[in-house]
Amino acid sequence: MPFSCSECEKCFNQKSDFVSHQRTHTGVMPFSCSECGKCFVKKSSLLSHQRIHTGEKPFSCSECGKCFVEKSNLNKHQRTHKEEKPFSCSECGKCFNRKEHLESHQRTHIGDKPFSCSECGKCFVEKSNFNKHQRSHIGEKPFSCSECGKCFNRKGHLDSHQRTHRGEKSFSCSECGKCYNQKAHLDRHQRTHTGEKPFSCSECGKCFVQKSSLLSHRRIHTGEKPLSCS
Repeated sequence: MPFSCSECEKCFNQKSDFVSHQRTHTGVMPFSCSECGKCFVKKSSLLSHQRIHTGEKPFSCSECGKCFVEKSNLNKHQRTHKEEKPFSCSECGKCFNRKEHLESHQRTHIGDKPFSCSECGKCFVEKSNFNKHQRSHIGEKPFSCSECGKCFNRKGHLDSHQRTHRGEKSFSCSECGKCYNQKAHLDRHQRTHTGEKPFSCSECGKCFVQKSSLLSHRRIHTGEKPLSCS
C-alpha cells in the first residue's frame, strides 16, 4: 500500500522514503556530521557528505578510472564517454547529459535569473555561478593547491591550476589535435572550426565567439570606459 503525504499528496512505495520526504515539510534534519555539524534529512546524504572529510571516492569510472564521492556523479560522468544526452530542450531541441544543465539552459529562453546577490543585486541563471560570485564579495578562496599553496575561489580554477604542475593538457580538439588544460579553452578553440558565435548583443544583434568580446562590444552602446590611464 503506498504512503501518501498529507501536505502535498506525493506518494511513496516505501515507508522510509515517505518518512524522509515528510522532513522536507517539517524541517527536521536528524543526521548531523560530527566533523562540521552540518545536518541532513537522510542518513545516506550524511554518509555521502562525510566522504568530503575522509577523501573517500568509492565510485570509479571503468573507462578512465576517475573516482567520485557519489554514484549519481559517476553516472553523469559516464555519459561523457558514451556521448549520451538524454535531456532535450522543448524550445530549441538542444540536448544535455544532465537534467540540471537542461534546466539552466531553459532559463535562457524565458530570461529567468532566480539567484540574486544581496550585496550588489546581480542575478544569475545557475546557483553554482551565484555561489562563485558571492565569494568575490567576501574574498573567500576555499580551494588550496597542495603543491604551492595558492588558493582559489572556484574548484574548477584549482583543477586547472594543478594541471600546470603536472604539465597535463587533457582536453584535446578532435579536429586538429590541439590540447588544452581547461575545457573552457577547448570549447572556445573549437568555435574556430565550427564558426559558432554563441554570444549575441541584445542591442544590435552582433555575435561573438567569446563572452569577453561581447562585454567589450557592449561598451560601445553604454558609453562605458572603465580603463583609465594612470
